[in-house]
Amino acid sequence: MEVKNEKIKVIINTLSEFLQGKEEALKLSLITFFSKGHLLIEDLPGLGKTTLAVGIAKITGLSFGRIQATSDLLPTDITGLSIYNKQAEKFEFHPGPIFNNVVLVDEINRATPKTQSALLEAMGEKQVTIEGQTYKLPKPFFVIATQNPVEQYGTFPLPESQMDRFMMKISIGYPSREAEKEILKGGSKREQLYKIQPIMDKDQVVETQKEIEQVYVSDKIVEYILDIAEATRKSKYFSAGLSIRGTLALVKTAKTNAYFNGRDYVIPEDVKSLLPYTVVHRVLLHEVYENTDHKEIVLSVVENIPVPA
Repeated sequence: MEVKNEKIKVIINTLSEFLQGKEEALKLSLITFFSKGHLLIEDLPGLGKTTLAVGIAKITGLSFGRIQATSDLLPTDITGLSIYNKQAEKFEFHPGPIFNNVVLVDEINRATPKTQSALLEAMGEKQVTIEGQTYKLPKPFFVIATQNPVEQYGTFPLPESQMDRFMMKISIGYPSREAEKEILKGGSKREQLYKIQPIMDKDQVVETQKEIEQVYVSDKIVEYILDIAEATRKSKYFSAGLSIRGTLALVKTAKTNAYFNGRDYVIPEDVKSLLPYTVVHRVLLHEVYENTDHKEIVLSVVENIPVPA
């Protein structure tokens, strides 16, 4: 669907100059951001994931933090830690990069499970607990994590509980030949990206998120989403179907999609168009089907569900 909301359209058009041919990935990222969710991007290195994260932070006037995941990354490298101040004769907390509005966790599946788990509370509760003290994270708070394909050497697959905390999972993919030609002719625009002027500020982002929450969802749409969840839970293909967090993600992203398209109510297409990005990574296939296309199976299971008129 084409974006009709003017302020969202300006954001997409501005960032598209730095992410040529990636308008769909950009739109999906912004849907996740304005739905107060978190985004997982599974792709090969060098396809614009960092540019995407920096661009969203800059265009919305928000702070940006980056965490490069490695096998020796510690939980305190993410959350921060208390350091003893000799002059004050007390411990002082030094916040880690997680205390930013937009946080890029690059190659998250290169970190050990213990370190990955440090993100669980932050993503789920919007807070971190360190040495018995709880610290609230800034609002808005948006994590973009990137993941290498699981077959690559030296990776730790994300556990199901962590996967479920990502509202969407997308892939950016290679640019088209024409888009790549323009990139090669124009060179890197990363320096220009850091200089772009914000189109929104923090308060406007929060206000837009509140407006999206007011988008109307009819009982028919809710029943449709429940039918989708029930179909995945009863299907012979899945050992675990869509969670409650998954159905909430469908509602929230559908509202944002409607808002982007200039409506204050959700239609079935808002839900249906986002299924590949909100559902596929949440359901677990039985081992016998592990080598089949997850997306195709999910779509085949839900395609026979009656769409409300």
